[in-house]
Amino acid sequence: MCSIAGMLNIKKDKIQDISYKLNVMNDMQKHRGPDDTGIWANSQEYIGLAHNRLSIFDLTDCGHQPMKDNETGNIVCFNGEIYNYIELRKEIGCVFRTNTDTEVILKAYEKWGTDCVKHFKGMFSFAIWDERKQTLFCARDRFGIKPFYYAIVDNVFYFASEMKALLPFLQDIETDVEGFKDYLTFQFCLGNHTLFEGIKTLEPAHDIVIQENKIHFQRYWQVFYDLDWNHTEKYFIERLDELLHNSIRYHIRSDVPIGGYVSGGVDSSVISAMAAEMVGGENYAGFTGKFSISRLYDESMYAEDIAKEHNFSLYQIDMTCADFLNNIEKVIYHLDMPVAGPGSFCQYMVSGLAAKHRKVVLGGQGGDEIFGGYTRYLVAYFEQCIKGAIEGTTDNQKYIVTYESIIPNLIALRNYKPMIKDFWSSGLFEESDKRYFKLINRAPMLYDCIHQEMLSDYDPYQTFHDIFYAENLKNICYFDNMTHFDFKTLLPALLHVEDRMSMAHGLESRVPLLDDELIEFVATIPANFKLKAGDMKHIFKKSMNKYLPDSIQKRTDKMGFPIPFNRWIKNEAKDFIHDILGSKKALNRQLIDNNKVIWKMETESDFGRSIWGVLCMELWQRAFHDKKAEYKRKLRNCSESYCHE
Repeated sequence: MCSIAGMLNIKKDKIQDISYKLNVMNDMQKHRGPDDTGIWANSQEYIGLAHNRLSIFDLTDCGHQPMKDNETGNIVCFNGEIYNYIELRKEIGCVFRTNTDTEVILKAYEKWGTDCVKHFKGMFSFAIWDERKQTLFCARDRFGIKPFYYAIVDNVFYFASEMKALLPFLQDIETDVEGFKDYLTFQFCLGNHTLFEGIKTLEPAHDIVIQENKIHFQRYWQVFYDLDWNHTEKYFIERLDELLHNSIRYHIRSDVPIGGYVSGGVDSSVISAMAAEMVGGENYAGFTGKFSISRLYDESMYAEDIAKEHNFSLYQIDMTCADFLNNIEKVIYHLDMPVAGPGSFCQYMVSGLAAKHRKVVLGGQGGDEIFGGYTRYLVAYFEQCIKGAIEGTTDNQKYIVTYESIIPNLIALRNYKPMIKDFWSSGLFEESDKRYFKLINRAPMLYDCIHQEMLSDYDPYQTFHDIFYAENLKNICYFDNMTHFDFKTLLPALLHVEDRMSMAHGLESRVPLLDDELIEFVATIPANFKLKAGDMKHIFKKSMNKYLPDSIQKRTDKMGFPIPFNRWIKNEAKDFIHDILGSKKALNRQLIDNNKVIWKMETESDFGRSIWGVLCMELWQRAFHDKKAEYKRKLRNCSESYCHE
């Protein structure tokens, strides 16, 4: 994994000081690639590419980027891994001068053009300058594992792996109001929105072609839910095992040792169990974190069980409030913008531990979204079961979970009674999309703390509705609508966290559950196998239990790596939070009334996320908005250096 950056004047006018600007972008992302750095600009200086390298394949200088194809003159800068590069080398059939997957991208583009992305199995974002066609081609992987951001300023298309590298080129650093409304609602942005006005993200499974003053965006892959009613549960169990094994075989390809995040949950445990079997337990290492403050925040005993079962070393970090206070500002800086919940702090700390021992780790990201592992799915489906029982419609669709069958598994909801009470307080039995929106909508909790008059007319619900009922969802059930929405929105947000928190330490994180063949297969499995009788992730657990110790198989206390943030803000971190939210600048923000937020601190529930969301917004504005002059000065310094030479 690495960082990429670049700029193209769409009208092909010379970009002043292009080499210095490319070096600035590289310098701001150097934590992503500490092993090598490089820039390239054409002789007319209207196109330039930049790269920082973290060496994983072919550790020699042959992997230096930007990389040029001497036959075509094409240039590429690439972040990520193409896991099937060995197979593609044989399929392409030409002479290669390196052993890198980067060169495979160049040759694949020469052979298949922009369709090359359809042949790649991996995580990637890249940009190719086609010298003959005078075209810039950029692409991002199917799931959004690797980031790609862009901004267009004065006819120049700028792009980078991280948003901070684009900030010096913006006219001003302001909050995107539509992105902010998304964040209030979901704690992440939808579509191509970011929280920075003027910066967009290239959506997963999309590419860009810039040619002859025109910019064309295209989706190159989509998942379709063509349900398979012809096979038995046994078939799905065996096929899942086979496909995940195949994916992990690709994901363990590396010229450096690998390890894995081990939270103690099913997904990360299965990944590490399989990987340790393939590479040998003595060559594998697991990494986990815990909070000894309470059993409610400690899953380490399960991580220890899976490590013992599969004979690999487990490194642990016991995190404290002092760690939080010392590192939370670094977390927000590396995230580029607030996204998702407090788990980003945990991931930052565990990644720091892992980076001391490995350059590559595997993780279990994606399992909850594709197999249905979030408890809110059970809450939402339980309501629909009651509605169906009352209306006598439970037999209308053979994939519906019945009221009678779901009851034995409702014990999973024992810690979610406050959520259910709030969920059923209004709108009971309304349309399914409105009900799920209510479950995930966080905006009402902060409504009185937001300067509503400063917001636009944009409605996040409409965007939610369009994704919930997308064209690729035909004749499927409520469960698939819910998981699909999270797959398209929440998952990229969590992958954002995964990428930034690992790359902050120069660590590559891989996610074997996000394999295109595996995802396409899972989309064909009817929901009654995924949520059988209310048993969340039923088919996945049935397929994978043979790799897990009894303690993990029989768990009913799914945690999701919680942190005691809301305990800290009422005790050890109280003064810190008051100082941040009560500062002069914080009390004069345009969008948030932080004085009202301070009053809410004492009433925040143990697992509420309102204060977390606002704290992250304030720390983000301190790190970027309040330092806009520093970002502008980076370019002025370059220009001054250029003039002095």
